[in-house]
Amino acid sequence: MAVHQSTHRSSGFHLPSFRRNGAVSAPGSVEAGALTARACVFASARVLMGFVFLWAFLDKTFGFGYATASGGGWVDGGSPTEGFLGHVAVGPMESTFHAWAGAAWADWLFMLGLLGIGLALTAGVALRLAAVAGSVMMALMWVAEWPPARHLSDGSASMSTNPFADYHVVYAVVLIALAAVSAGDALGLGRLWARLPIVRDHAWLR
Repeated sequence: MAVHQSTHRSSGFHLPSFRRNGAVSAPGSVEAGALTARACVFASARVLMGFVFLWAFLDKTFGFGYATASGGGWVDGGSPTEGFLGHVAVGPMESTFHAWAGAAWADWLFMLGLLGIGLALTAGVALRLAAVAGSVMMALMWVAEWPPARHLSDGSASMSTNPFADYHVVYAVVLIALAAVSAGDALGLGRLWARLPIVRDHAWLR
């Protein structure tokens, strides 16, 4: 006698849905015309990541006394890159980063990157550009800290906690994931941005 399994098995754990009746999902987006729990999670992650970049920009610009000392902000004549790049103590680009430290072009490029990525994430627009720019920035910072090294150039312990997966890698993966699921469509301006003629004609601007 043949035994047939039910075709109505539960597919496992489901997050609660806030979808409105009649909403239809569109391929490539978190949810079209609906607000689901998953969309809220991605939107929250997007805004939090945006705040990470915006706060770094503001602190380095005005010197709020956190990572940048009071009176040492960019507006006070300080350099946003000199402290970090000037203290690189290991890795294949150590001398290169020392040469870049404090250079005007490096300061402007770094600060514009922080501001642009932060605004894009917070607003939910140009997430693909933000993912590319943010990943490049994280890759350079990863090389500057060089987690694979167990010792610095002076022989002291590097105190690296993982030879590969540090927070720079995590941030880059999150940025790419947010762009891949069009996280700006929920609680953001992603849909309005996508309707702009130039964005419709050039998908990489999404």
